Amino acid sequence: MKTGVILYIVGGEDPYDGLDLEQAVNGLNLEADRVEAVYSRSSNFDVMDAWWSLTAKGMKQIVCKIAEIANGSGLRLTGRELRLCG
Repeated sequence: MKTGVILYIVGGEDPYDGLDLEQAVNGLNLEADRVEAVYSRSSNFDVMDAWWSLTAKGMKQIVCKIAEIANGSGLRLTGRELRLCG
């Protein structure tokens, strides 16, 4: 079964500044076929958009995980998650 993760990122002044998203996500060792990142302060791409994107790419199980920006250069999972389908 294909698995997708929506990574909801909170914290930080400007999440796009100084964060290498690909490297930060790889550091989390998520077991997923696809990962979509959503910033809490973003108004143009939200959890619903990420869910639709993963569904359209064939993901059967989708989980939303909360991550915090740690030290401005990495991510840390909070342990909170929500299964959205599958």
